[in-house]
Amino acid sequence: MNLRRLSSRMADEISRSAQRETSAASSTAAVAAENAKLKSKSIWPSVLRWIPTSTDKIIAAEKRLLSLVKTPYVQERVNIGSGPPGSKVRWFRSESNEERCINTVSFDSKEGSPTLVMIHGYGASQGFFFRNFDALASRFRVIAIDQLGWGGSSRPDFTCKSTEETEAWFIDSFEEWRKAKNLSNFILLGHSFGGYIASKYALKHPEHVQHLILVGPAGFSSESDTKFQWVTQFKATWKGAIFNHLWESNFTPQKLVRGLGPLGPNLVRSYTSTRFGSYSTGTTLTEEESGLLTDYVYHTLAAKASGELCLKYIFSFGAFARSPLIHSAPDWKVPTTFIYGYLDWMNYQGAQEAGKHMKVPCEIIRVPEAGHFVFIDQPDRFHSAVLYACRRFLSPDPDVESLPEGLTSA
Repeated sequence: MNLRRLSSRMADEISRSAQRETSAASSTAAVAAENAKLKSKSIWPSVLRWIPTSTDKIIAAEKRLLSLVKTPYVQERVNIGSGPPGSKVRWFRSESNEERCINTVSFDSKEGSPTLVMIHGYGASQGFFFRNFDALASRFRVIAIDQLGWGGSSRPDFTCKSTEETEAWFIDSFEEWRKAKNLSNFILLGHSFGGYIASKYALKHPEHVQHLILVGPAGFSSESDTKFQWVTQFKATWKGAIFNHLWESNFTPQKLVRGLGPLGPNLVRSYTSTRFGSYSTGTTLTEEESGLLTDYVYHTLAAKASGELCLKYIFSFGAFARSPLIHSAPDWKVPTTFIYGYLDWMNYQGAQEAGKHMKVPCEIIRVPEAGHFVFIDQPDRFHSAVLYACRRFLSPDPDVESLPEGLTSA
């Protein structure tokens, strides 16, 4: 009997001991898991701070920059759908079925005003037009967008592998945005690379575009042009070979900004203060404008790489279009106005040559004391050029309108 009680006590003790060990092990595991979580939480914010930006910060920087604009506006992210695996939507090719959005700002306007849609250039976003919104909104219903993969718009993984796919990424996403906004019969303005996309869109969907305004557009020069033989000669040098290799490797300016981490804002500040300040070709930015633009530009450049990776597929080294627009001139269906700064590095002679083959009205306006960012360098003259380009929509007698003072016709 005593033996049985002893055996029973021993069994109970062993059982309780096992339970304590199990409990201790569970507690240890729980502590270890919690420590891992804490460690994870302490590490990730540090990593993320290396590139201190996000979509929310882009929108916030945009709001601060547009605080300089007096005209009321509405900011929205327009849903343009999703492209899950197997989708026929060519501009995604993404592994995610996440919905995509186009960041859009629409300004108050007078009832019946013609609609003006504005598309930014490479490495830029719609906020670059901050000096123009007030003046243009007084005559137009102004809508400006960030192209897919830029600014505050969605940034899908960029998986395009050809010029055709890359063009479709931008053209088709813009068309889905147009459908979502229920727009038609609008004036389409594009700057630089945005001018290239606006042109390609108008070639594919001319029924929606009343007039095309191309501001220092890319794509109208061909590397085969004898005027650009120096590019071919430079590529033959060891320096040119290095730059060409970087280009074909899709090394973008944005990668440099990201690589510098917390020093990236200093690089951007140096660029904006130089380009729009000490070496400005026109009216310099105020200290407030410069500070807000710098902050905005940094966040748009440092965010996830997406649309920027189009570069090598659309252009060869030297910014020559792989599918030059001059070859499409005979197929042009939309009346077009070109606007160039006198000091624009984009060559207006390409537009002149294209105009010879267009079967629609075409004019070229040049703005003195302005470079590639003519709308920032000389905003007043730029506004005059846009109003003149759109005279048949704004004036009761457009045929008697003369070219505004301070502008020249090429």
